[in-house]
Amino acid sequence: MSFLCFISFISITPAEISAVLLSLKVAVISSVISFPFALFIGRGMARSNFRGKSLIEGIIHLPLVMPPVTTGYLLLIILGTQGFIGSWLYRTFGIRLAFNQTSAIIASIIVSFPLVTRSIRTAIEMVDRRMEDASRTLGVSPFLTFFSITFPLALPGIISGLVLGFARCLGEFGATITFAGNIEGETQTIALAVYSLMQVPGKEGATLRLVIFSAIISLIAMVLAEYLNKKVKGKH
Repeated sequence: MSFLCFISFISITPAEISAVLLSLKVAVISSVISFPFALFIGRGMARSNFRGKSLIEGIIHLPLVMPPVTTGYLLLIILGTQGFIGSWLYRTFGIRLAFNQTSAIIASIIVSFPLVTRSIRTAIEMVDRRMEDASRTLGVSPFLTFFSITFPLALPGIISGLVLGFARCLGEFGATITFAGNIEGETQTIALAVYSLMQVPGKEGATLRLVIFSAIISLIAMVLAEYLNKKVKGKH
């Protein structure tokens, strides 16, 4: 009897597989899209001083301190089909940004972006500026100086930021359910599937399976990040 219960527990359903795969897809795509912007802004915040810098920092970090549902609602009134940007896109180009996989990716990018940017900025700030100044005095362009000196030295922190952002995307709930909805096979990620299953009596096993999958994926990401950090540090 216990063996049959075990078999029943490990029998994952197509809906659960869909939620896991969609979560991975959204997290990977969100991380890839946000990385170059986070790198650019993180570098600018670490190395530049200008008027309004504190205000821009505050705007970037808003999703970090606001309730995720609030972030999702703001996305909905801006990019939804009735929003002032979303309605124009829908009328002009037929582009709908709400309640589909695109909206799930947008929501994940918005909520994870502050974490990635902050980690990248901190990593760059820890690089000795005198090394960059020495490179520039030799006639090396700021672009080449950044990617030949600053970027390699800051890489462990940058990797940590990417993993942190990936994990945040994987666990995103509030902004996604508000802006993308909870549509099975379309926008239902692991977090949303767990929420749905918790409302149904007798689905404790399925809920636990998804929780375990989420924990395993996050653990693999963290272990991989630590491995890469050690490899990078070993080269310096």
